[in-house]
Amino acid sequence: MSRKRTPASAGVRFAFPMTRLSPFPLARSTWCAALLTSLGIFGSQETRGASNWSSTLTRDPRGPFPELRPARATYAYGWSGITAATSEVYFHRGDQQTFVLEGRGRTVGLARVLWRFDLNYRAVANAETLRPLETHQVETARGKRVETNLKFSDEGVSGSRLESNHATPALKDFTLENLYDLHSAFLYLRSQPLRDRSVYRVAVYPANSAYVATLTVVGREHVRVRAGNYNAIKLDLKLQRVNKKNELEPHRKFKRATIWLSDDNDRVLLRIETQIFVGTVTAELQSVRFENG
Repeated sequence: MSRKRTPASAGVRFAFPMTRLSPFPLARSTWCAALLTSLGIFGSQETRGASNWSSTLTRDPRGPFPELRPARATYAYGWSGITAATSEVYFHRGDQQTFVLEGRGRTVGLARVLWRFDLNYRAVANAETLRPLETHQVETARGKRVETNLKFSDEGVSGSRLESNHATPALKDFTLENLYDLHSAFLYLRSQPLRDRSVYRVAVYPANSAYVATLTVVGREHVRVRAGNYNAIKLDLKLQRVNKKNELEPHRKFKRATIWLSDDNDRVLLRIETQIFVGTVTAELQSVRFENG
């Protein structure tokens, strides 16, 4: 059983990107497009094809913003005017100074008739550094099961991906200093000052590929979601994929995304509007309940 290894530029000093983030991804393409979870970021056209993109990543350390309180939240996902999916997420402290994000999602209604999809997700991050430790994800689509496991270190990530029609998992390593998953990327992002017009650029590894996300703080505005009315921070998200040559290329399915975080001490993910190859997909907060105050 061989392991595929993908190198990134040596000595890279990361910075951050998505959602989303972040609620947990309902579908891989949507979540990658989103996050931020939550939250990934995209590069500009000028960097396309360049192999020195790692030097452009944000190098700011973890910010001073208060930690996210333990919370349970639900999200609704819309497509072409219909509610296509739902998810429930639970963010809490784990053992040995960790933050844990657990979630599950599924298509519903007409969307489930057309595409039966279920997802279970669990991610663990270091509570002190906000660095990712591990991610476990199980997707089931039309009876096909795909299990992804990621183990993060200071050098990068080691991943395994097992499909139900294969006897052995596909193994893949990606070497990059300060690489994030979606959960840790969101924690990092919300810890930052997020001043208007500030820009953050990070590398994120959601499942089996690396991306560079560029997130711009557009400004502040008032928004209404299913969970209520909020003062919000508006963010613009752009995303590029790191190809086999360690160069950036456009994400073929993702165009751009707009993200709204609550402009308060919680900075909860309120809404994502993502432009992808099938149109506009939205994720919106339905409810949130904080624990221990």
